[in-house]
Amino acid sequence: MPLDWDKLRLFHTVAVAGSFTEGARRLKLSQPALSRQIIALEEQLDAKLFHRHARGLALTHEGEQLFRTTSEINDSIARTRNGIDSTRNRPTGEVRLTTTVSFGSSWLPRQLADFLDLYPDIRIHLLLSDSEIDLARREADCAIRFQKPTQADLIQRPLATIRHRLCASPEYLARHGEPRTERDLLSHRIIAYGPSAPAYLKGLNWALELGHDGPPREPALSVNSSAGVLAAVEAGAGIAALPSYLIGNSTKVRVIMGHLPGAQFQTYFVYPSELKGSVRVGVLRDFLLERMTPANLGDA
Repeated sequence: MPLDWDKLRLFHTVAVAGSFTEGARRLKLSQPALSRQIIALEEQLDAKLFHRHARGLALTHEGEQLFRTTSEINDSIARTRNGIDSTRNRPTGEVRLTTTVSFGSSWLPRQLADFLDLYPDIRIHLLLSDSEIDLARREADCAIRFQKPTQADLIQRPLATIRHRLCASPEYLARHGEPRTERDLLSHRIIAYGPSAPAYLKGLNWALELGHDGPPREPALSVNSSAGVLAAVEAGAGIAALPSYLIGNSTKVRVIMGHLPGAQFQTYFVYPSELKGSVRVGVLRDFLLERMTPANLGDA
């Protein structure tokens, strides 16, 4: 039968106090009630724990063994409590953050380096997917979403608007000329995001609809990765619409036809309502609100 933690606590207090009278006072119990609890513990252990003498109590050999154990437990609990108290208002622990593959493998990690400097006791676990990971089922703690969440039980804070602009490499433009109007695009190769894009990202391929009536053009090259689209544009394969955060990190592409509005995606920081009081989620939210500005996203 496992030992009763409450009886162990009473035993430890009596051993430290040196008498049932003082132990009962510290525990705010009657002396007979305390004695009954200690007797029950001795019966459970089948061992005497105290020698009673005129000046109070002395531990038996078995009592000394048990007192060493209860002292270790008491010290461990005290250390744990002090640790909890010291970290109550200090961000610590792991945060599982999910977002799109493109954003989470390019702009975001560069910013998180600064965040980890500010909060060294937080560990970030990035989960990248263009399909939305279910926060309600706690597959992640929080998310940067590129559309307004529809679940009522999720807290959402608007972040920045991500803009897309047409881009090409200087080498491509030197060979094929620079388009000035939408109709000029008909004589150029268009690179697009692959057909596997989730519904909320379909607007990425708005460039295929420019310059003509009717259904969208067929792209000369499609890649199911924004990083792959960027690499193709940098290599001079054609023209593509790219998000500002990718354009700003590349020295091999430049914006063309900047007057075109392009696709825009309002981003949101999203997390379940049960994490409303989480300090670590709160400091990450505030960091992203401050850091995700048009200037930092390459859209100044």
